[in-house]
Amino acid sequence: MEDYEELLKKAESELPERGSASERFVLENIRGHLEGNKTILVNLKKIAKDINRNENELLKYLLRELATPGKWDGERVILGTKVAATLINKKIKKYVSEYVYCSECNKPDTQLLREKDITYLRCLACGSKKPVKAL
Repeated sequence: MEDYEELLKKAESELPERGSASERFVLENIRGHLEGNKTILVNLKKIAKDINRNENELLKYLLRELATPGKWDGERVILGTKVAATLINKKIKKYVSEYVYCSECNKPDTQLLREKDITYLRCLACGSKKPVKAL
């Protein structure tokens, strides 16, 4: 029995340190700059990948919320007007709260499903399914 206890202590000592209640899901802030009257966003694709959502749907949502024209230009997004990064981050957080986090268990392990004309947010962790506003 001693060997088991020693092995258990050795295994515990080799475990990685656990952060103090830190989230495993961290939303990155938008990075970009201004070019004349346009706003250039360089990491929207990475944010879409991190939240496991379609980058075109995320852009469509942002353009509607910000009431500005915009388009993809390779890996970056060009917005037709000057927009503050804080406002863009606020809109991305709103998107994540509506279309990523589960309303039941608050986990980000969800997917968007379309059935007929209704879009649902289905949680892969708890199994709940709720209708969301179409994008």
